[in-house]
Amino acid sequence: MRLAIAPEKASLGQVGPKVGSVDPSWGTACLARVVGEKRAREIWYLCRRYAEQDALTMGLVNRVVPLDQLDAEVELWCRKILDKSPTALAIAKRSFNQDSDFIRGIGNLGFEALALSYQLEESKESVNAFKEKRKPDFRKLG
Repeated sequence: MRLAIAPEKASLGQVGPKVGSVDPSWGTACLARVVGEKRAREIWYLCRRYAEQDALTMGLVNRVVPLDQLDAEVELWCRKILDKSPTALAIAKRSFNQDSDFIRGIGNLGFEALALSYQLEESKESVNAFKEKRKPDFRKLG
């Protein structure tokens, strides 16, 4: 999770578990850091959609602007960042990233497990349901 600006009427959420997938590192661990573990679990487990104001309140985005002002706002933020000391910003970025580096190891383990899960019938059902534009029926596999 870095800086994020959302347009009004944006809808944010997670769909991974709906289609038999998950991001077992940054998508789970970093999300929990941003919104808290309970909210991150809600986002991943329930796959709800959240309006832009809810995303702002949760900390998923830094700012919400009208769609016709989105590019200008991004440009403004970029110019403001480019006006700052590149060395100071690089040190700050490394400092933020260093705190999260342990997630890389967790991610490696998670992605190995995820690769194995893609070989399961459950994963095949997810893919078929997506292609057929229907809801997957995971219970029939059980």
